Amino acid sequence: MNFHQYYPVDVVNGEGTRCTLFVAGCEHQCRGCYNQSTWSLNSGQVFDKQMEDRVIADLNDTRIKRRGLSLSGGDPLHPANVPAVLALVKRVRAECEGKDIWLWSGYELANLTQEQQAVIDLVDVLIDGKYEKELASPSLPWRGSANQVIHRLTLV
Repeated sequence: MNFHQYYPVDVVNGEGTRCTLFVAGCEHQCRGCYNQSTWSLNSGQVFDKQMEDRVIADLNDTRIKRRGLSLSGGDPLHPANVPAVLALVKRVRAECEGKDIWLWSGYELANLTQEQQAVIDLVDVLIDGKYEKELASPSLPWRGSANQVIHRLTLV
């Protein structure tokens, strides 16, 4: 998996202070997407063990009270990204006590593959649905267009 941007301290992409990872690769290529540079799977930088370790260390750094991890993109549920994203969320669950996980995807919850669902089973909040420019509104919390749904999968 590749990634485009990593913010160790972010207050925009989810509730509270978070670590946010923007992965590369998106099949949806929504008209009006603000993050078109992330569409190619081969763009950005390689998300390697060292980067994964950094995310875990940042989540566990007590100098900043981080609430959790946000995964966006591109699309974290792109089939090519699922193995690395699954490994990361498993590590967060195992090594980062009390941290929640938010994930944005153009894939809809009702239509996920078994592999994608394995990731979602470890996520607290899923914002799903393709971005639709005609339904866009800057007043929507945590999403770009009105068709996108915020699924609170746990009691976060």
